[in-house]
Amino acid sequence: MALKPGFGYKFPWEDMGTFKYLLFVPFVATVALGKDDGDDWAFHMLVIAALRYVHSQFWISLSRVHYVTQNTKIQAKGIDFKQVDREDHWDDFIILQAIIMTLVHKMPMLGYSGFAKWNGAGMWQLLLLHAGPTEFVYYWLHRLLHHHTLYSAYHSHHHASFVTEPITGSVHPFMEHLMYTANFAIPLLGTWAFGGASIAMFYAYLLGFDLLNNIGHCNFEFIPRWFMNLPLMKYLIYTPSYHSLHHSKVHTNFCLFMPLYDYAYGTADANSHDLYERAMRGEAAPNAAADVVFVAHGTELLSLFHLPFALRSFSSRPFKSEWWLQPFLPLCLPIVAALRVFGAPFVADKHRLLHLNCATWVTPAWGFQFFIKSEFGHINRKIEQAILAADRAGTKVIGLGALNKNEALNGGGQKFVDEHPELDVRVVHGNTLTAAAILRKMPSGVKEIFLTGATSKLGRAIALYMSARGVKVVMYTTSAERFEKIRNEAEPEHRHLLSQAVALSEGADIKDWVVGKHCSAAEQSIAPKHATFHQFVVPPIPETRKDCVYTDLPAFALPAAAKDFRSCEMTMERGHVHACHAGALVHALEGWKHNEVGAIDHTRIDATWDAAMKHGFALA
Repeated sequence: MALKPGFGYKFPWEDMGTFKYLLFVPFVATVALGKDDGDDWAFHMLVIAALRYVHSQFWISLSRVHYVTQNTKIQAKGIDFKQVDREDHWDDFIILQAIIMTLVHKMPMLGYSGFAKWNGAGMWQLLLLHAGPTEFVYYWLHRLLHHHTLYSAYHSHHHASFVTEPITGSVHPFMEHLMYTANFAIPLLGTWAFGGASIAMFYAYLLGFDLLNNIGHCNFEFIPRWFMNLPLMKYLIYTPSYHSLHHSKVHTNFCLFMPLYDYAYGTADANSHDLYERAMRGEAAPNAAADVVFVAHGTELLSLFHLPFALRSFSSRPFKSEWWLQPFLPLCLPIVAALRVFGAPFVADKHRLLHLNCATWVTPAWGFQFFIKSEFGHINRKIEQAILAADRAGTKVIGLGALNKNEALNGGGQKFVDEHPELDVRVVHGNTLTAAAILRKMPSGVKEIFLTGATSKLGRAIALYMSARGVKVVMYTTSAERFEKIRNEAEPEHRHLLSQAVALSEGADIKDWVVGKHCSAAEQSIAPKHATFHQFVVPPIPETRKDCVYTDLPAFALPAAAKDFRSCEMTMERGHVHACHAGALVHALEGWKHNEVGAIDHTRIDATWDAAMKHGFALA
């Protein structure tokens, strides 16, 4: 938001939310009803708008693929949710320009119509009119917008984005966009006045403009040296690093796309070339190895679109399988198949926490694959690939998320430690903190719990911890052997507190159910009135009892020192992570040297909880 928003700051349709896209309906109706004019104007406006969206999405995705950007980044700092939200209306200019161009096209007596499909001479006129009047006017308009009055009222909105993304270039208040649109109309109207207008002109100018605007707001350098070394090129075209200096220093490098005007009027930053070279060498924002890596995986197929480089706004909110995503489901199938064959673990996002560089990696596996035994070998190879890559990079801690540490899959990560005893990176399943989170949600005076999933890694730890504190634990399991094994791990004086249940009905009088496996509506009905379902089952059980309480899955709010979080961790709220992710971060913050794999050491639950609290984590 601007420092002191001025008149005409908001777009007229800002309060309409997503209903603003209804403004395209008249164009669609005109085409659908066969009412378009001889220029097929409405049709071309829709096609151009669609191409502008697709083109911008390409740059959004490209700029967020770390493999592409990691070696030539310009600014080391990342972006946060506040910036994502502020830039969420980046596409308003597409709607605005479609409406204004149509109003001019329809203006009586003007005659802005009857366009040829193509006019080669007109393309040269278009280029010259942009390089001359439009670039010149923009330069001085831009400098005017940096006057403290206009800057506070309008342009500070754009400069709130210190680190830019491609679409940052179109994030301006309504009044500012009106000024720009009037200026950018000069080449389109001028070419028409000189008799060179064509339908192709609109495609070339609008899409070409977007291309240069997106390029200039990338936070990585990629314009090749051979191109920039061409005679006079540094005066004719800017680079991402050139414009980045405008956002970092504010009162320098004012040009639209052509630095010629900065050089002519003395506002070209003397460090522009140096920053370009440092970015190209990877020195401007060096690609530092992550201290902590958290290895996640896909859940349902549509979670593909929740990756930070997929849908920018969607990934910044907790994942929900929205209705509008369903038509894209067929697109997921070939992508998932290709990743199954050719995929490797990749960086989804990078963050900072105090002195730690943090990263989230993703293994190319989806939830359903973890329930197909023949896929176990493939999944473990991908996890192993991630662990070895992290070890080579000098990563201190690698956390295994969700099903990546499934007991049946790899023994909670024990497999990797056993097979690679030489590892310097510490492998952490994070379930010690998960267990602590579950336990802290139970009432302090609880005397008895009914535990399902009782012989799982978490179930075992909860049973041993609670019985050691005098709580009776009724463990629902049909395996007497597994029950006895856990019971025998308890201290002799606590074993009488552990009892086996072979039917859910044995929990009918127990008010605290700790649920570690799926529990249907019929099974939940067995619990007494006003029971509490403390759950650690993924996905969460359906909340079918209105008279009961359901706790959320174990999760933590990140400390205030956490930076550069711009996407949500699946269904987690903003600024929250799964407890196992928090466990990996705490492990690194504490500098612990042990691997946290295999069975949970229930004697470390309190120490792990205390460490999380010390570093500012809060139970979500």
